[in-house]
Amino acid sequence: MLELKNLSKSYGEVRALDGTSLSVAPGGMLGFLGPNGAGKTTAMRSVFGLVRLDAGQVTWKGLPIGPEQRLQFGYMPEQRGLYPRMKVVEQLVYFAELHGMSRTEASASAARWLTTLGLSDRGEDRLEQLSHGNQQRVQLAAALVHDPDLLILDEPFSGLDPVAVETLAASLQAEAARGKAVIFSSHQLDLVEDLCEDVVIINQGRNVMEGKVARLKEDSPHRRLEIDVVNGDGAWLPEMAGIEAKEVDGSLVRLLVQKDFDLEAVLSVARAVGPIRHFSFEAPSLSEMFLRAVAS
Repeated sequence: MLELKNLSKSYGEVRALDGTSLSVAPGGMLGFLGPNGAGKTTAMRSVFGLVRLDAGQVTWKGLPIGPEQRLQFGYMPEQRGLYPRMKVVEQLVYFAELHGMSRTEASASAARWLTTLGLSDRGEDRLEQLSHGNQQRVQLAAALVHDPDLLILDEPFSGLDPVAVETLAASLQAEAARGKAVIFSSHQLDLVEDLCEDVVIINQGRNVMEGKVARLKEDSPHRRLEIDVVNGDGAWLPEMAGIEAKEVDGSLVRLLVQKDFDLEAVLSVARAVGPIRHFSFEAPSLSEMFLRAVAS
């Protein structure tokens, strides 16, 4: 298990981390979320010794992390760290060998990941000849090629087209299913909600929400309510306790309401106006919970 406990880091007067904590176990996939400048990258870099913390602990399997442990990790930085004029396959083999693989093992692994990520025909190209999205795939291959036990990925889906996003998502799910621990940051919160069982949300270096996505949604004090009444225009809805936000789109009324909102009362009013064409009452999305968490 990877554990980050009460991390603190300041750059002059800027507090990048202020008690940030998280953990991820083998086979787990954790979404590490926060607005720009929240401290995500600083926390991720601390795992690799790229940031000297002011306080806090970073451990793997209960022990401090050193060079030997880091050989078991894969890292995909937000800013690419590959060689633009080097052939794709050559640098994948090179990185695999740096992590202890033999040339034969490294070559086989590089070929496998190029095939998995849809780049089998680009191995002899220089990195700079590839599109932004394909360079992103190569960066992921470099993080995976040595078969790491832990994957830490900083905005891995940034700039990818839908096909590439699907390929990358499937690859991460497969690695977690093989027992790898996976942490990734992303601003694509719908994707995080689909992929991750657990999330940690930080803001200004502090944890503001954490736990299992399903539990966080269930425990939210808010719900999304939609009612579409034939021939309705939204004016039928009276002022009612528990309504926190209202949006009208033609005959469709979207509401943010409290969890214990009186549904029977509002349905009674709606039925008096006309037939109800659509009705839904759902927990908020991860995106909605994120916005409320970082705004508070």
